[in-house]
Amino acid sequence: MLLLINWVFSIISVIICVLFFTMFERKFLSYVQLRKGPNKVGFLGLITPLADTIKLVLKTSSVIISSNGILFFVGPFLSIFILFLLWSIFPFFFFSNIFFFGFVVFFCLSSLNVYSVLSSGWGSNSKYSMLGAFRGVAQVVSYEIILIFVAFFPLCSQGSYNMFSFLEETYAYGLWFFVFFLLWVVSCIGETNRSPFDFAEGESELVSGFNTEYGALEFAFLFLGEYGQIVFISCISVLLFFFNYFGFMHLFLGILIAVTFIWFRASFPRFRYDLFMELAWNWGLLFLIFFIFYLISL
Repeated sequence: MLLLINWVFSIISVIICVLFFTMFERKFLSYVQLRKGPNKVGFLGLITPLADTIKLVLKTSSVIISSNGILFFVGPFLSIFILFLLWSIFPFFFFSNIFFFGFVVFFCLSSLNVYSVLSSGWGSNSKYSMLGAFRGVAQVVSYEIILIFVAFFPLCSQGSYNMFSFLEETYAYGLWFFVFFLLWVVSCIGETNRSPFDFAEGESELVSGFNTEYGALEFAFLFLGEYGQIVFISCISVLLFFFNYFGFMHLFLGILIAVTFIWFRASFPRFRYDLFMELAWNWGLLFLIFFIFYLISL
């Protein structure tokens, strides 16, 4: 019972964190664009995300007549379900120590996000949504392999797939740290469908991509799943590359990496998805393969 209470409390904390992370993103983007951003609802606009959440929850869910009913609702609920499972394996849970292959579970669960995109786009039975779903599925074959190859080096150096082992011991990367970390961050941006790699949404091309037809609570679930995964991947990145204990420094570095996602959105225009796949296969993957052969030759 205590474990269940701990898990529920942590999930509520994650949801609150996501709410204020969206508020921070809007303020960050507004100052980048030389404007003030949301500042009217409550003191300095701090309760704006809460007001937006209440508005989405109270709205009536609409079902498109031509949509595939089951798939239309499976996508959003699958997104939020995967998010809760991901946070269940994070090391600040006592029972997450039973996941001796925690990082393997992480890669398996994160790869399931594409099924949420595919289900939402296919179930909407809309041209824009379908194109967004196809793009999301196509780009999976580019960044997933980079994520696994980059994580291969610290996991092998640590000699364990258990996330708790990364809290106990340290390992120095040397000069290769910056290259690995850059490849990891770029791949994570693609994993979370964030700009400049948000091909599954692409507002300027596909209205809103795979979530065009969604509103009310279903849109809130998709939104929460996306931003919750950003926060989770930021924390995992600190665990994987900085090997820090879960404390103030872990929190600070996690926030810094999460801000990097917003900074990329504010600074770079959207890529073409074929160029992103070319970047991953022709440059990122080749570099990692050559580096593996270099290590073998030592």
